[in-house]
Amino acid sequence: MVPFSILDLAPVVQGGDVARALRESLELAQHAERWGYRRFWLAEHHNMPGVASAATAIVIAHVAGGTRTIRVGAGGIMLPNHAPLVIAEQFGTLDALFPGRIDLGLGRAPGTDPRTAHALRRTRAGDVDDFPADVQELLSYLRPAEPGQPVQAVPGAGADIDVWLLGSSLYGARLAAALGLPFAFASHFAPAQLMSALATYREHFRPSATRERPHVMPGVNIIAADTDAEARRLFSSLQQAFVQLRRGRPGRLPPPVDDFDARLTPTERLILDDVLACTFVGAPATLRGALAEYLARTGADELIVSGMIYDPRARLRSFELAAAVRDDLARAR
Repeated sequence: MVPFSILDLAPVVQGGDVARALRESLELAQHAERWGYRRFWLAEHHNMPGVASAATAIVIAHVAGGTRTIRVGAGGIMLPNHAPLVIAEQFGTLDALFPGRIDLGLGRAPGTDPRTAHALRRTRAGDVDDFPADVQELLSYLRPAEPGQPVQAVPGAGADIDVWLLGSSLYGARLAAALGLPFAFASHFAPAQLMSALATYREHFRPSATRERPHVMPGVNIIAADTDAEARRLFSSLQQAFVQLRRGRPGRLPPPVDDFDARLTPTERLILDDVLACTFVGAPATLRGALAEYLARTGADELIVSGMIYDPRARLRSFELAAAVRDDLARAR
């Protein structure tokens, strides 16, 4: 069976607030644990009215504290925004609280707009060009401390943390391969280089102390419902959110609307077709074949699923149905 995991942005919906979003993220993680999902990741975004997971390590603690077995982590921490020692200490603390359950996915993008990125980094000398060195510095803090080591992560040194590289291009694929780290590709919103990035990563992978073989986990959006029509309607919330983002007006996740496709301009339709090419919408019977083809084409070792749905009950139902499709595909192999 190809394991499924969840990427959650702790969505703040129109008419809701951050407290509600965080409660619903925990509720989703608790259900996901029962449905057999392997990981529950939260993403670092800033100055985004529709995303409640900016303080990512704190939200991870909130979710891990309310679950028992599912791995909880960051998908990801945008490392150029932080000093590597701080992240080592934060995730070392999480590992001490929830041993053997913490993942740390590392990304190079700022997770925000340029002005907010400047505000985040105003006390830092580094930038995105320092990312490879920052990753290696962070990894050094997570290894067991050596005698005489002048700077140690306390907690953090020797922590049992699963570290991943995230990417949406060949850059991340090459770095993950060079460092021998597992690689998660953001094809749920940037699918253009998916296949070339996976090929590059596998071709150039160097075994490391933590991984002997390459390990890839591409991202997809799954919007599932009991009927295709209902799934397409639920999907309109994500479509609206992307259109607003591309217009430079990000906001809270809107409720679904009927016939949203008919309201799109040709340019907007092309943009959505591009960024949401790895999106699967429909009832289980519709999803099975499409997901089976995607898994075969990518050779994914795992799949991480995002599902931005306005109604919390419908969101839970979507992930429940996705888990059932996963189980059906496993039985068919």
